[in-house]
Amino acid sequence: MTTDVVLEQDGRVGRITLDRPRALNALTHGMLLAIERQLTAWAGDDGVGAVLLTGAGERGLCAGADIRALHDDAKLGGAGARAFFRDEYRLNHLISRYPKPYVAVMDGITMGGGVGLSAHGSVRVVTERSAVAMPETRIGLMPDVGGSHLLAHAPGELGTHLALTAAAMGPGDALLCGFADHFVPAAALADFTASLRDTAPAEALARYAAEAPAAALAAQREWIDACYAADTVEEVLERLDAAGIAEAKEAAEQIRAKSPTSLKVTLAALRRARAHRTLAETLDQEFRISCTALASADLVEGIRAQVVDKDRNPHWSPATLAGVTDHQVTRYFADLGPDELGLARA
Repeated sequence: MTTDVVLEQDGRVGRITLDRPRALNALTHGMLLAIERQLTAWAGDDGVGAVLLTGAGERGLCAGADIRALHDDAKLGGAGARAFFRDEYRLNHLISRYPKPYVAVMDGITMGGGVGLSAHGSVRVVTERSAVAMPETRIGLMPDVGGSHLLAHAPGELGTHLALTAAAMGPGDALLCGFADHFVPAAALADFTASLRDTAPAEALARYAAEAPAAALAAQREWIDACYAADTVEEVLERLDAAGIAEAKEAAEQIRAKSPTSLKVTLAALRRARAHRTLAETLDQEFRISCTALASADLVEGIRAQVVDKDRNPHWSPATLAGVTDHQVTRYFADLGPDELGLARA
């Protein structure tokens, strides 16, 4: 059993506390397996009325997967990372279908794998300290853990903007974009979570939830929807450049710093995910994408630049959008045969 996650029953609530505060509660494979086992046990336990997910420390719920470990494994062939992704996405799917209220407190930084553990739950809480993001294009990867499903179904083209820029959402934007349901002020958080030991989540929310801050993206819908409705990343950038708006110019600069391959695959993934009927279909697609990315140069290089050497100067291959062909993008969506995740067939 891992010591990086605390699993305990407190009254009628089963508590999951991610407990790697020095690593911003980054997820290890052992943590995922322990959480899955405990959720399965609690699902059949009449003494547990709800589940509560929180993160230890003051900085946030979870910064995502342990990407340094992902980097090291990818350099060795990626077998461990593929197993990690398989179990992570299965856990995301389990959370989305959990038979009891699953209360996720997305306080502070909640990114990548942290979104996967929280944003598919039935009760998703943010505070004024929340910073919610799918920042995968920064490291040569693409939004996963069901994040592309959420982004694809955000209002208008907000999800496309967030995916390509890797921008973080505050509480208002997380609510607007469908990543959260309720706002609880940080000062009331301890009382809210304590009340769940003997109070149903709906009753606790009626007592502690409040009006959220305004969504910053709401006022920018016009230019975001117009620019990101384009069919290609190149045209998105052309529209952003021509918009004559400071925020659009900044978005274009952020996009140009990302992996060209990641950008093109991400846009294709979001467009395909809009047609998916279930989260399971999107998770299956993300597994194909992630497994293919493990063999790419950009993933290792992106993590090197951001986390290992921290020079923030990745050398992408191909280095330009023009160098990424349609064939290169399409292969990220190829069926994996016997290695398929297969959630949609389950």
